[in-house]
Formats: sequence, structure tokens, C-alpha cells
Amino acid sequence: MPTPIILDCDPGTDDAFALLLAIASPEEIDLLAVTVAGGNVGLDSTLPNALALVALAGSAVPVYAGADRPLLGAFESEVRVHGEDGLGGVVLPPGGPATPGIAADAIRRIVRESPAPVTLVGIGPATNLALAIMTEPAILSNVDQIVLMTGAWAEGNRTPAAEFNAWSDPEGLAVLLSCGRPVVMATLELTAQALCTPAHLAALRGAGNRRCLQAICDIQATVPLSRRLNGAGAPLHDPCAIAYLIRPNLFTTRACSAEMDLGPGPSRGRSLVDRWDRTGRAHNVILLETLDSDGFFDLLAERFVRLP
Repeated sequence: MPTPIILDCDPGTDDAFALLLAIASPEEIDLLAVTVAGGNVGLDSTLPNALALVALAGSAVPVYAGADRPLLGAFESEVRVHGEDGLGGVVLPPGGPATPGIAADAIRRIVRESPAPVTLVGIGPATNLALAIMTEPAILSNVDQIVLMTGAWAEGNRTPAAEFNAWSDPEGLAVLLSCGRPVVMATLELTAQALCTPAHLAALRGAGNRRCLQAICDIQATVPLSRRLNGAGAPLHDPCAIAYLIRPNLFTTRACSAEMDLGPGPSRGRSLVDRWDRTGRAHNVILLETLDSDGFFDLLAERFVRLP
């Protein structure tokens, strides 16, 4: 049976990959709803981006508007990677209207009413998911696991200490890490292995002439090559979380403990991941450690040619 999921996102170039991969994989994923926050760019862009991507794929999944700011402070966009509009300036046909309601309310209702435990997937700031859990902790009894693209156990990409999603709402992420449900983390160290090189992008574009495939390749072509990864390509962070649900055998994992640095100094937003059990704390995270990169890109090509 496919895994029922709620996908919380902030599209975002790599969010576009993740969203289309989820829609293209009904055998493994039952996409109950898409919830949207500000993050990579503001909610005034991330929401229409999500709606446009869903429409492009011909999906009827409901899309809910969520938080336009973190639990504390304000989101700061990452336009250097995603462009001013979040999709690198690639213009998609507009989607329909958002489903009425607020993301956190929708998450609570869907989880509460689901006949099977729901997997929460977060590939942006953790705000919407944290708000849902904070305002109705009882829904956790019907949450199977929480799968996140967030954090880093070494160097960050937003600050020397912090990965962008974790830095954007560290209090929200702390709520998820301490909620008592299994949390799977795809960190920067993992997503660096999903490095989309120019050769990968050319191969993906050549897999077919479908509109979704060509749009996603056009979007990825706008992403600058990563200086952090020696200019060899641009990592596809967010689809790693979806790929784990589709083909977990592409990954190796490690159980460990993790917590957030919530202080006001330069380490704010750092995810403190204890890979070697130095603290002796109970494990609350399944860390994705290695990725079969060839298998990952084969999966993308296989699934994207299914879409319109």
C-alpha cells in the first residue's frame, strides 16, 4: 500500500523536483495534501509556485497556504539560488486557487481523520508542521514518521554553522525533533551526494519531451553550480526526502540523537547531530548517510517521464 503523506514545502527549485517526484509515484506515495510556507522565497511566491507545479502535473491534490514567517522572527529568502520568484525565473502556467484553510489546521485534520498513520514530509522551514503539533499534540498518535530535508552534522550552507531550512526556523525544528515520533533527516552531507552535474541534467532532459520534465530541467538549469561543492554541480536537496520513501534501498542510515542550537549567537540554527553517541542521549533521529547517486538519478528520469 502506498504511504499516506503530507508534503510541507517552500518551492524553491529543488522543492519542485520533490513535489513532481511525489506526484509521479502513486505506487509508493499517497499524497494527501501539499502545505506551503515562506522560506526559499516569500509565501507570495512559494504558494503560486506550488499551485502551478501541481497543475502542470495534472494533479488534484489540495494545496494549503501556511506560515509566512517562522515561530520567531522572519524568513529570509535565498534568491541567489532560487531567483526572485523561487523558480529561477522560469514562468509556468498559473495554477488554480489554494484550497481554503490554513496549513496547520489542514495538517491536524488530515492526520486526525486518516484511517492509516500519516508520514509528515518537511522540505522547508519546519513552521507549519511544528504549529500543527504544538496546537494538537494528540495527532502524533497517528503520525508514522517525520521525514525532513534539514540540517547538517558538519558545515552549514546558510551560515558556517547552519543549513538553510534549519536556520530558517530552528525552534520549529526543535519541536519536531523532540515530539517523540521517529524523525528521518536528509542533511547537507547526504544531499551533496545528489549532485546534479551538467551531464546529469543533459541526460535527464534527454529522457523525454514531456512538459513537466522539460520544465524541471529548465528550472534546474538556472541554479548556480555550488561553490561549496567545487562547482561540480548543484545538489538536489529536497527530492532526497521523497526518494527515501520510494526507494529506501538507495540509502544507508544511522540511528543517533539530534538537537538544535537555539541561542542568539553565530551557532544559532545548528543541528547538533551526535553520530557517535558521545552524549549518551536516546536516539531520536534516523540519519540518512549515503546515497546511490546513479540509482537516484535513474529514479528521477523513470518517474518524470510518467508526468504530462
